[in-house]
Amino acid sequence: MNKKSLLLILIMMGMNAVAQNVMTPELLWKLGRVSPLGISKDGKNIVYKVSIPSVEENKSNSKFYTIPLNGGNAVEIKNHASLLNDKNVSADGKFIVYSEEVKIDKVLGKDYYPAMEQSDVQIYDALDYRHWDTWNEGKHNHVFYKSTAKDAVGIDIMKDEPYDAPQKPFGGDEDFIWSPDGSKIIYVSKKKAGTEYAISTNTDLYEYDLASKTTKNLTEGNLGYDTAPQFSPTGNLTWLQMKRDGYEADKNDIIVSFKGMNMNLTSGWDGTVDSFTWSADGKKVYFLAPVDGTKQLFEVNFPGMTRIAITVTQLTKGDFDVNDIVGFSGNSAIVTRTDMNHASEIFSFDLKKNVWKQLTKVNDEVYSKLALSKTERRYVTTTDGKKMLVWVVLPPNFDPNKKYPTLLYCQGGPQSALTQFYSFRWNFQVMAAQGYIVVAPNRRGMPGHGVEWNEQISKDWGGQVMQDYLSAIDDVAKEKYVDNKRLGAIGASYGGYSVFYLAGIHNNRFKTFISHCGVFNLESMYGTTEEVFFNNWDHGGAYWEKDNAVAQKTFSQFNPIKMVDKWNTPILIIQGGKDYRVPLGQGQEAFQAAQLKGIKSRFVLFPEENHWVLKPQNAQVWQGEFFKWLKETL
Repeated sequence: MNKKSLLLILIMMGMNAVAQNVMTPELLWKLGRVSPLGISKDGKNIVYKVSIPSVEENKSNSKFYTIPLNGGNAVEIKNHASLLNDKNVSADGKFIVYSEEVKIDKVLGKDYYPAMEQSDVQIYDALDYRHWDTWNEGKHNHVFYKSTAKDAVGIDIMKDEPYDAPQKPFGGDEDFIWSPDGSKIIYVSKKKAGTEYAISTNTDLYEYDLASKTTKNLTEGNLGYDTAPQFSPTGNLTWLQMKRDGYEADKNDIIVSFKGMNMNLTSGWDGTVDSFTWSADGKKVYFLAPVDGTKQLFEVNFPGMTRIAITVTQLTKGDFDVNDIVGFSGNSAIVTRTDMNHASEIFSFDLKKNVWKQLTKVNDEVYSKLALSKTERRYVTTTDGKKMLVWVVLPPNFDPNKKYPTLLYCQGGPQSALTQFYSFRWNFQVMAAQGYIVVAPNRRGMPGHGVEWNEQISKDWGGQVMQDYLSAIDDVAKEKYVDNKRLGAIGASYGGYSVFYLAGIHNNRFKTFISHCGVFNLESMYGTTEEVFFNNWDHGGAYWEKDNAVAQKTFSQFNPIKMVDKWNTPILIIQGGKDYRVPLGQGQEAFQAAQLKGIKSRFVLFPEENHWVLKPQNAQVWQGEFFKWLKETL
């Protein structure tokens, strides 16, 4: 063999070696997960946490670090709390506010029959008997405060109230704050109980006065969500507000209480706010919001008593997500950023020069050794003549002369943004690295494309949105590199519902389906899910309301169980046993139908997981079953 031929072979071997170096499910769960905790009290460093899952130990282990605001070397620390301002301490340092769970209601058998201590019984007179993944045992989160003096006793500012603050299941310390002078506590609570609680989203902001020990509802006139209270540097209470009761995905606006009036800073802007923070001078509010398939940083001016027009300005642009506002340093915003190829890291963004600087580099070494997938924007015309953004994720080392199996990804929510997110389960980088093209449409119901687009999915679950899905996959399938005989559809939650629904209308487009915690039977879902307000809003009412045309259309035309007679395609059904949002029976009913129809199907049950899969070893099994099924059927 001559030297030229040998050199060519070595080059080809090197190219193949690079091509082999791609993201895998195993590697994905070795990545560090960066969580910013804030800027240090001295204003010089960012304090953050890095959690790394251990598959062997089946848990995550965390370490804490600081890094200079202008970049530099990360330093591991042991006592991170001492470096941060404690927002739970009043301004004068005399009191601390905190929360504890308190037993309020009788629920258990032993509550009613004290002699029956070993009884295993739960007794309910109303709904709200379970939430997310936990059964209600009569305990409620309450806000307390106490003196910082030694041995001080806490005072329950919600004594005997059968309500929660922080809100369940995901509320935390952000649900209660001190007033600037430390004389009052502001907290978020939905002061409804039982069935009334289950059908409403009407949280309010309450103000507790330490001197008089009285509580006042500050947002009584608003019927939807009031959340995320914080004070401006000049002392103006600010929060996020949705207007309509029962609508969890309503437009979220920034409200400022000022001079006896509530000023809506974002009412004239066609979007919805995720989170916000004030500028140091109190003249601007910075916020995060979805826009055109990404999440970006915005600002809105606060005019006060002037006649200056309120103007919303988008500050960052690009194919990435800005996920957290950590704080500010001079002209720079400290934020976290992700994209479909990179997990979250902390960045600095110069607001005047529009220049990015990556500060943490927890996973850079891993990514530097990988061939990355390529994400492309594609705009598809829908059946009703609208322009729809579709993300197309191509495999690493993509060759346009080859044909690739292709997956239609159906997003959950149904009104969750489909952006440049980085999931540790529905990870497009991993899917593409296994040789699949991923088609991810920003179909009807997605925020980031105007309020009208976002709202159109409500009461239309099986309508235009399904045509959007089909328009997306049909358009991409025209490409010569797509093997249109090897198309699959995958999704979770509403995305799982989408898979079940598409299985009945796809006209043999797809060769395989995967549904995770998907809604299969709208009637049994209505009878077993916990947040009833969601079904009431999205479906238009209850299935027994025969004179309700909207609800009847939903339960008859948009119910996947009604189309099982048309199912003919292999389907993998994954279900969490402690998912009370989309309960276990949904997956069971779907699997039983597929089996009895003789359709190749598999049921993967995670008895101790909820709507998500959180334990490292379970996550590895999830990935294993996901790709094994695709290998078997696609």
